[in-house]
Amino acid sequence: ADESSGYESESAGGERAAAAAEGEGRGRQRRARTAFTSEQVCRLEKTFQRQKYLGASERRKLAAALQLSEIQIKTWFQNRRMKLKRQI
Repeated sequence: ADESSGYESESAGGERAAAAAEGEGRGRQRRARTAFTSEQVCRLEKTFQRQKYLGASERRKLAAALQLSEIQIKTWFQNRRMKLKRQI
């Protein structure tokens, strides 16, 4: 009953987040946020302008070219489509 979404800013505060960061928490660790380079973002945005959805082979090629995982590419495109939807 006493669970949060994992963000430090919630009521449980930093103690739980610090314990989870040290591996003492009982839940799974959150993956570190990917810091995309400006070159990667530029290439992703250009690709997104051409096509909003990528097929598996296109995603694989783009991931190899940008030195990112296919999951990172897939997630970036999902997030970018949601951003576009919010703007509209």
